[in-house]
Amino acid sequence: MNSFKRVSLFAGHYGSGKTNLAVNYAIELKKHFYRVVIADLDIVNPYFRTKDSAELLEKAGIETVSPEFANSNVDLPALPSELYGVVQNRHRYAVLDIGGDDRGAYALGRFAPYILEENDFEMIYVANFCRPLTREPEEALEVMREIESAGGIPFTAIVNNTNLSHLTDEKTVAEGYAKSKRLADMSGLKLLFTSVEKRLAGNIDLENVFPIELQRKYYEIL
Repeated sequence: MNSFKRVSLFAGHYGSGKTNLAVNYAIELKKHFYRVVIADLDIVNPYFRTKDSAELLEKAGIETVSPEFANSNVDLPALPSELYGVVQNRHRYAVLDIGGDDRGAYALGRFAPYILEENDFEMIYVANFCRPLTREPEEALEVMREIESAGGIPFTAIVNNTNLSHLTDEKTVAEGYAKSKRLADMSGLKLLFTSVEKRLAGNIDLENVFPIELQRKYYEIL
């Protein structure tokens, strides 16, 4: 966590917890850097978006950029022009929440040339092995390849975010860690950290543990 890239992108399967993780990561970034922005590229999933945490992020001094129809019952593929500024303005650190699976990652393709040209990014696969369609590393690897193909940016790291919301226990985290290590070996990528809810973090004896807060709406949809 001490070698931040200017652009950090979080992508994964639906329900992996990538949005909650992106919010926590942006708050951590703000402790180290003066200017931080978080952008919501999730135009597919209407249930849990970065905009739901807008008040928390504003209090932390973090700028938010969301689709015009985020946090409503309208779901159109509309992206604000400010998103181009997020990737083009190199004087601030940016966190991007990418839509789930390959369908959600298509929006990323519009910004891929700018991100690849700068080459100061971390494309993070958020692994949650408690989700129905990614219970094994082989399934997660298939999703990774689909997202890469749709978004045009290769993954550079994996995060173990295996959880069952407030039902998560130490065994859940440990099993997810083992599978994340296998996924890292299969893909040739680094395991960046394991995210753990703060109430459990002190009980987890793993390398690179990142304590996080669960946002209210995260409880409501799991």
